[in-house]
Amino acid sequence: MQGIDTLSAAGPVQHYFSPYTFNGGTILAIAGEDFSVIATDTRLSQGFSIHTRYSPKSYQLTNSTVLGCAGFHGDCLTLTKVIKARLQMYEHEHGSEMSCPAIAQMLSTELYYRRFFPYYTYNILAGLDSEGKGCVYSFDPVGSYERETYRACGSASSLLQPLLDNQIGFKNQQGVTEVPLRKNKAPFLVEDMFNAAAERDIYTGDKVFFSLITIDGISEQVFPIRKD
Repeated sequence: MQGIDTLSAAGPVQHYFSPYTFNGGTILAIAGEDFSVIATDTRLSQGFSIHTRYSPKSYQLTNSTVLGCAGFHGDCLTLTKVIKARLQMYEHEHGSEMSCPAIAQMLSTELYYRRFFPYYTYNILAGLDSEGKGCVYSFDPVGSYERETYRACGSASSLLQPLLDNQIGFKNQQGVTEVPLRKNKAPFLVEDMFNAAAERDIYTGDKVFFSLITIDGISEQVFPIRKD
């Protein structure tokens, strides 16, 4: 947004205004054969100030779908409130919960609707599809999305995505193909990755909020990471 020049005793002064604020946050999601996992850090910050050390960026939408939403905290709260309201309307009308692929399409439509004044959010949707297989959907700010096996977004995405490519996708390793993540290995892998990210990114820290999504429901764990 262009600044406005005003006159003062010291000469012209340029003022800036932005409706957005970056509050940090990192999200990581992986789809398994019959499960999916999504994890976020819990630090809510602005610049060099920490507002709170426990503000998870994951929002449970249904019994088989979790949304990871980071960026501008005000937009995260608004977007998740709108999505939950539309899910409640769907459940009252159809008598059942919306599936994860359908929620992904609805979220895409909601983001595109706001394309001229976008939500400042990084979004990843994790859950199970109609066949019970794990699914992960990543989104850009104006609604374009795709289904993936793994994805990281947020302030430490540039650190976590190469780790996912190496540990899950086995990129650039001759003779090795992508191997599905085992359910019992997921918490340890996610904890190691967030510990690595917290070493280099000041907006990622304090704790990791980890959600495991299976046909039996959603189980949650919290892991501590560095707090400085």
